[in-house]
Amino acid sequence: MKKRRIKKHVIFGGIGLICILVGTSILIVHGFNSSDKKEKVIKKEKVVKKVEKKEYNASLIMVGDALIHDGVYLDAKQADGSYDFKPMLELTKPIVSKYDLKYYNQETILGGVQLGLSSYPRFNSPTEVGDAFIDSGFNLVSLATNHTMDKGEEGVLKSLEYWNQQKNIVTAGQYSSFEDRDKVRIYEVNGIKYAFFSYTTWTNGLNTPVGKEYLNNVYSNDKAQQDIEKVRDKVDVVLVAMHWGTEYSLGVDQKQQEIANFLSSLGVDIIIGAHPHVVEPVEFIGKTLVIYSLGNYISNQVGVERLTGLMMGLNIKKVVDNNNTTISIENLKADLIYTHYNNNSRDFKVYPYSDLNNIILPNYKEYYEKYKGVVTERYQDIEFGPLREA
Repeated sequence: MKKRRIKKHVIFGGIGLICILVGTSILIVHGFNSSDKKEKVIKKEKVVKKVEKKEYNASLIMVGDALIHDGVYLDAKQADGSYDFKPMLELTKPIVSKYDLKYYNQETILGGVQLGLSSYPRFNSPTEVGDAFIDSGFNLVSLATNHTMDKGEEGVLKSLEYWNQQKNIVTAGQYSSFEDRDKVRIYEVNGIKYAFFSYTTWTNGLNTPVGKEYLNNVYSNDKAQQDIEKVRDKVDVVLVAMHWGTEYSLGVDQKQQEIANFLSSLGVDIIIGAHPHVVEPVEFIGKTLVIYSLGNYISNQVGVERLTGLMMGLNIKKVVDNNNTTISIENLKADLIYTHYNNNSRDFKVYPYSDLNNIILPNYKEYYEKYKGVVTERYQDIEFGPLREA
């Protein structure tokens, strides 16, 4: 009996030992597998968290007012009754076309010939003006001016009819309804999202019809704040065109300064000024670039000051690094432009100052230094010279 019991214990002991060994092996294997899986998970998490730094760039060029007096459109008139303004812009077209965004201010209403062409003080211009600017590459157009209501509601609707037919052109400042005006518009260029607004502080006493205030976007702090707050957290850059200031003044008036400070507090990135018809200073208010007035781009006005405008280029940089986005305005470049015409108000052509000589404009170098000094009075870090590249 003792022998049997001993054998039984040995058998059971052996089985127990085998179970322990097997169990230990399973635990060890499971442990290794579990550790291996953990390592893989950790490695995977590290890959997910790692974000590649990305950089986006968009170039912007800005010019001033297309102020189309009768001298300008009569010079553009062809034998068949059509109008061709393209030769007037041919010297600046190669410069403009290099940029991604190309801005100008359409000072006069483009109501077309059927509405009856007219000059100062109640302008109406041929739609071929727009054709020439589009041909030059312009794709960002400010429409809110003190001349928007020169031909009443019909003029605005004719203008919108023209612009709405154009492809890949962004306009702001004139609208066909409150719904149209209040629509949130977000655009994108080279991976950079932007919003564009246009306001005027002047109406020449030509108020919009009651209930149709959308026709001309007249500025108020409340309106601007509502517009900008709708888009500020949805876009990278906010551009605002402002029709403001004192005509023919080379300085900044108090109202301009107040509005610029307010728009800067709302997070506007670039303010582009028009209306004075002469160049005014450029400055930064915090991170907001303010161009108080670009002056005239083309006009039939008299005097070097009114025939000189500013052509300004810059780069908008967006950097995304580990889910943080930074926007910067860099590489400010500028050249002055001059509208030349002969004694009979014919042969209009826009010249970069770098293409001028003393025959076209006597003492042009002195004028260049004078107006360069006006532009850089508040901010000197602008590269002046021919804009040969974006």
